[in-house]
Amino acid sequence: MPTYAYACKDCGHAFDIVQSFSDSTLTSCPECQGTLRKKFNSVGVVFKGSGFYRTDSRDSKGSAVSPAPAAATSTPAAAPAASAPAAAAAG
Repeated sequence: MPTYAYACKDCGHAFDIVQSFSDSTLTSCPECQGTLRKKFNSVGVVFKGSGFYRTDSRDSKGSAVSPAPAAATSTPAAAPAASAPAAAAAG
C-alpha cells in the first residue's frame, strides 16, 4: 500500500499516512481540524539513457522499423554497382 504525505493549510502540520488506492483522500487535519492538502513528491523510478522505444523488446522480424534500415543499406550498394560497368566499358 502506498504512503501519502499531507500538510495542513491552516496550522502547517505535516504527516505521512499509509492508504489503499481505494481509500478516500483525507480532508481534515487531525491536529486542528483545518483543511488538508496532499503533497506530491518526486517519482521513485527514473529512466536514464538514450530512450526507450516500444520496439526494444521485439524481434527484428516482427518490427515495423526493420524495413527502413534495409532500404538505407541498399541505396549505397546500388551506387558502386552502377559505376563498375561504366569503368569496365571505359577500360
